[in-house]
Amino acid sequence: MTTPEGSPARAAGATVEFHGAREGEATLTWGQRLIWRAVHLMGDSQSFLNCPWVLPVYGRRDLATVLDALRVLLERHETLRTTFHGTPEGPVQRVRRDGRLIVDLVEAGQERALRAAERIAGELSTTAFVHDSDLPLRCAVVLKAGRPMALALTFSHLAVDFQALSLLAEEWKILLRGGDPPPADWHPMDQAALEREESFQARSARSIRYWRAVLEEAPLDVFDHSPGEPEDPRFIEVGMESVALAAAAETLAGRWTISTTSVLLGACATVLATVSGRQRAVMQLVHSNRRDPRTRTMIGNVGQDGLFVLDPSPSDGFADACREAHRAAFTAYRNAHYDPFAMQAMREEIGRLRGREPDLDAFFNDRRTIGTWPGVPRPASGEIADLTANTRTYVTNAWPGVRFKAFFTVGAATDTGQLSLIADTAYLPRETARAMLLGVESLLVRALDEDVPLAAVPRVCGVGPYAGTP
Repeated sequence: MTTPEGSPARAAGATVEFHGAREGEATLTWGQRLIWRAVHLMGDSQSFLNCPWVLPVYGRRDLATVLDALRVLLERHETLRTTFHGTPEGPVQRVRRDGRLIVDLVEAGQERALRAAERIAGELSTTAFVHDSDLPLRCAVVLKAGRPMALALTFSHLAVDFQALSLLAEEWKILLRGGDPPPADWHPMDQAALEREESFQARSARSIRYWRAVLEEAPLDVFDHSPGEPEDPRFIEVGMESVALAAAAETLAGRWTISTTSVLLGACATVLATVSGRQRAVMQLVHSNRRDPRTRTMIGNVGQDGLFVLDPSPSDGFADACREAHRAAFTAYRNAHYDPFAMQAMREEIGRLRGREPDLDAFFNDRRTIGTWPGVPRPASGEIADLTANTRTYVTNAWPGVRFKAFFTVGAATDTGQLSLIADTAYLPRETARAMLLGVESLLVRALDEDVPLAAVPRVCGVGPYAGTP
């Protein structure tokens, strides 16, 4: 095989045959139903929902050992052996007992193995899954001089959420050591059956009542201004890497006795409200929904969106707004377990009553599995502002079918604060989106020294109400 010098070379693939304990068919879990609908709405851009992931190979393991550990994961977890099908009665999941996974073998060449694995996982994620025939994962073993160094994977979001990926990473370590992970005794088919029971139907009804009460009076649009001429590409993701963001969020969370997620959520919602020219922010929160002990260790997808409302008093300071965001987030989480099909029927009913459905295309998602950044230094509060000199912003992926107006995501890196914003440039030009991310950083850093009045947020953040294209 001939490749440019230093670039990875793809060798012949390997086959992993699996023989699971159970097969069967079931309706989708509520988390899967949410993704099923999103997959069909996004069309060609549904690859946005793919989940790239890297599993390092710990120790000196040969290829047979690595492939056997992968086989065990496939056999333990039914979701990794599942295909998804539309039927006249609605979508279903079908678990295979037996099958095979073709695994690419890729030599890293002169590239660092883990960096090559991250890049390859990203490449694997660019292609949408054919959900009724493909297994919900793709995999390549990255080799260095023939020795396995990492698995590069991408998963369908129908099969896993990011909590599940973290659980798989822990099991992977155990398997490579030759150990036995705890029994895997709860699977999406079991969860789907549980969600049909009366207690879960009642929980769904309570959540839908909460959403209805909010949507009956929520603004019909994320932004009041009309769309302007979009940039090319129209939908972009602006990213920021900031050690100062992480250090400030941790300091403020400890000072205010709330989570770092609540600090970041409060800051993002405050900046969004400022740019929209409103006091009140209404956003959807991506929530893992793993309070039930059975789902805490389940490999699958039970995540759903919660409805978050931040409506601070104009006389409040930013600290009060973050404490209120903490309380409002828990309200959203308590009402984030529902049948998405029943929820959509309610939203369509609200649309008929109000003339159209309220636009809820503003989101916040914290992809971290822990609430800290272990690799970030802990400077004194007065020194954190100096770290902003190293902050980096950039523009990354664009997906034509991903039609969010504003989607904040906290990245999973442990050595820096990662915050990104997917923006519709017809409403938020690239430079406005970039200013919003830097505004979040500025707000957190300034809050270390003073309780910033909400009236002063535009000045502190360097952003104000955006009126649209003249």
